[in-house]
Amino acid sequence: MSEHNAFLGTGWAFPPSFAPAGQAVTLSRDEQDIHQSLTILLSTSPGERIMHPDYGCRLNRYMFAELTQTTLTEVEYEIRQAILFFESRIDLMAVSFIPEPMQGKLMVDLDYRIVTTNTRGNMVYPFYLQEGTLVNPALLPAREIQDG
Repeated sequence: MSEHNAFLGTGWAFPPSFAPAGQAVTLSRDEQDIHQSLTILLSTSPGERIMHPDYGCRLNRYMFAELTQTTLTEVEYEIRQAILFFESRIDLMAVSFIPEPMQGKLMVDLDYRIVTTNTRGNMVYPFYLQEGTLVNPALLPAREIQDG
């Protein structure tokens, strides 16, 4: 790959960090930038960005959903729509799921092709279906148990 492909882009690394020597922002480029962009896209709910309220993926609506084929189909649809509208640098080839119900997690495997280089890539995004299910009621203060 060339030193820098303008279409693939350069942006702040995620999570944002600063290089200690020059006090400059750490940047990500090319495939790394796409991977980080996908992570940000899937982690952002529409409405969270004030200046771009449509940006994001509606995965949070499935946070406590029962893990059925219908849910998986809807999650796939939401992911495909978000990538179609907000990540034009890739063509999404396939979305597959690896359920880990004992951990309340659904691993989302994305296979994609980078448009300008015709290079295939993939990433696995962990989506937590039941975040907070490992909370032990014995550890909560008595007031929270009665209110909840």
